[in-house]
Amino acid sequence: MKLDLKGLLAIMVVCGVMVTVAYIAGVSQGEKGQEEASIVVSAQKVPNTADDPVVKAPVKTPAKILTEAPVESTTGGKVSSNQVAIPSQLPNKQLVTKSLMPESPEPKFSHFRVGNRNVKGMFAQEDLVWVGTSGGIIRYELKTDNYKLFDVSKGNLISNGVFHVSELDGNIVVGTYGGGMSIYNPKKDSWRNYNIPDGLADQFVYDVQKVSNGDVWIATWSGANRVIGGDLDDPGKWETYNLENTQGGLPNDWVYGLEEGKNGEMWFATEKGLARYSDGKWKNWQHENGLGADYDLVKDDIKFTRDPSKASQHHAKQKVEQGLNRVNVAFNPNYIVSLKVDDDGIVWCGTWGGGLARFDGENWTNYTTKDGLPSNHVFMLYKDPKGSVWAGTSHGLAKVLPNGQFQVLTRREGLYADNVFSMANAADGSIWVGSFGGVARILDQI
Repeated sequence: MKLDLKGLLAIMVVCGVMVTVAYIAGVSQGEKGQEEASIVVSAQKVPNTADDPVVKAPVKTPAKILTEAPVESTTGGKVSSNQVAIPSQLPNKQLVTKSLMPESPEPKFSHFRVGNRNVKGMFAQEDLVWVGTSGGIIRYELKTDNYKLFDVSKGNLISNGVFHVSELDGNIVVGTYGGGMSIYNPKKDSWRNYNIPDGLADQFVYDVQKVSNGDVWIATWSGANRVIGGDLDDPGKWETYNLENTQGGLPNDWVYGLEEGKNGEMWFATEKGLARYSDGKWKNWQHENGLGADYDLVKDDIKFTRDPSKASQHHAKQKVEQGLNRVNVAFNPNYIVSLKVDDDGIVWCGTWGGGLARFDGENWTNYTTKDGLPSNHVFMLYKDPKGSVWAGTSHGLAKVLPNGQFQVLTRREGLYADNVFSMANAADGSIWVGSFGGVARILDQI
């Protein structure tokens, strides 16, 4: 009976997450009409100028493709000499294609297709780039252009929906939708999956980080785990922090991100604000304390008109609890979708419709489209090797400049799509940006 109840709860959670994922990725609808196996084109970046503020469309150049074998060529034969056949790897015959660039002129970016899937997590490791999609995780080799897909069908993951990818003690750690946390050991070429019986608070994992004292923190939809000393295989080292056992210090159990602060404190992004854990004490901040822009400031700029409370009981309850009854669009300034702490200890929070929030420990500053942010829905925050913070939004990628302004990239500058969910800097100097349907590899130094 106990197992049946757990199974029922798991089904309910999966249904809930499907609604939420569709809600968060609502901007992707415009991409779904693209052909799944079209030729990938490279493009020259056209710089913007003060005299011509509208960037022209990129100039397309010929490109070869990597595609699924067998494939018919345009001349009616099999794979021609300018194509490389690869085995069918992606579920539902979705393709990963990469453009092989002509010798001249040198292109500024290339695109990789993953079909009708989101690219929610990416991580660059020496000569590899790991691409986490809603159809599994792809390991791409920069030097050879070879790649390999890891997914449920191969016995690697418990769930194909990947939200987080990073490194943990030389291994690759993957946070999934409904499949817990999976760790890949490259030396043994083997996977180890961690789930609720191992101590994980929830099977939906959004973030993983090993901090300076050796502890591993994990963000889930049922609170945050701390694994003392990072000993994942010792059940006695696992702890769970949630709304109940922190007496509201963690203001909501749905934790979307976590970050170690400059002084060793831990920061948590939740659906009801920002939380800090330091020296055994909790403190949190909400919109009423300064987090996120006011509704009247951003309401005219919100393009998502579907009220999520009408599609999910969870969001309906949240709307009432947070006093958002008059709001019928996608707006919740307490809902922190992404989190990053910069080298100066500044905490950056990406909100759901309330823009980008900056917190110095005492004062809040909120940036919106009126300040140059491409959208008030901030899906991703990333800190590059030079310490710059990047914000991935529903309408483009923005680099936060030292003067508080933004350098914005969109499809016109080489992005695969304007909705940006993930980012990584590769060893060859290229920047990888994940969106719905594919990835852009930008070769320019930005």
